Amino acid sequence: MTSRERVFRALEFRNPDRAPRDLWALPWVSQYQPQALEALRQHFPMDLAGCSVFGRSDRTRGEPFRKGTYVDEWGCLWHCAEDGVTGEIKEPILADWSALATFQPPWEMIERADLDAANRTCEKNLAADNPKFMTCGTPVRPFERMQFLRGSENLFCDLGEESAEFFRLREMVHDFELKAMSLAARTNADAVTFMDDWGSQTALLISPKQWRKIFKPMYATYCDIAKKAGKKIFFHSDGWILDIYEDLIEIGVDAVNSQLFCMPIEQIAQRFKGRITFWGEIDRQHILPFGTPQTVRQAVLRVRRALDDGKGGLIAQCEWGVNNPCENIEAVYEAWEAPLER
Repeated sequence: MTSRERVFRALEFRNPDRAPRDLWALPWVSQYQPQALEALRQHFPMDLAGCSVFGRSDRTRGEPFRKGTYVDEWGCLWHCAEDGVTGEIKEPILADWSALATFQPPWEMIERADLDAANRTCEKNLAADNPKFMTCGTPVRPFERMQFLRGSENLFCDLGEESAEFFRLREMVHDFELKAMSLAARTNADAVTFMDDWGSQTALLISPKQWRKIFKPMYATYCDIAKKAGKKIFFHSDGWILDIYEDLIEIGVDAVNSQLFCMPIEQIAQRFKGRITFWGEIDRQHILPFGTPQTVRQAVLRVRRALDDGKGGLIAQCEWGVNNPCENIEAVYEAWEAPLER
């Protein structure tokens, strides 16, 4: 069974030979532990790979994920207090609504897209002895992008007021991201990915009712574009998102990456097992950074006991973050390989 077939079988609940592997190594790992990262990938080959289609923005400056400042593709200035992390925006460029009148998205990212290069990557992958499941990442993250542009505090006030300016900003961001999703859907990748962080530690950041009113229709449109192109859909969201799993299933998301350990895993399994693929993860707030390999294995075992019936619906994903012990990341994949003890 090839990696690509294994992932398709997992997504379609067709009895893969094992859970596919996926690793998210944050920039700190490649900066400070490149040899350990390569050794892990050699020992536990990953089943997913990615391609890129979007062009460079004229607004980017500096080096992301390094101590200091950098400017992202929309012109937002980020402050990083340490290497290897994203940082924060402290001076949002649309903090004053008057700036919205002349602001434009970075359309050059769409205009400079290289579809041929993305498809060559996909073709090379398919020609390999063990082709991987190929995803095409997108910049689609409307809620977070609106926060980056307005500032989080301002945007939450905007959500309370639902002003005309708020909806103009939403439509501007949505227009760009529709074109971005349409472009990603034209690649030969197996899936497209998008994201938004929706949860606090204990609840959705806005009411589920307001989420369904304002954001769900946007997401449904992105998913419709991808589905019509024959793509699987992968979505990531941090925090407690139990309240919108049903909605994600309804609009066609195939795999969701969420912080399972923020929520009642067993309840999630009772309601959603067999209906959507859980694309990780293992607790990166407490267990991966501060636990032992044994506690890591127990965490994986908890997920597997709740969700792993051998039919699919699981991807063995974890995030390797700043200062996480290498042996804890190894323990994740060892535990996924071990016979399941009920």
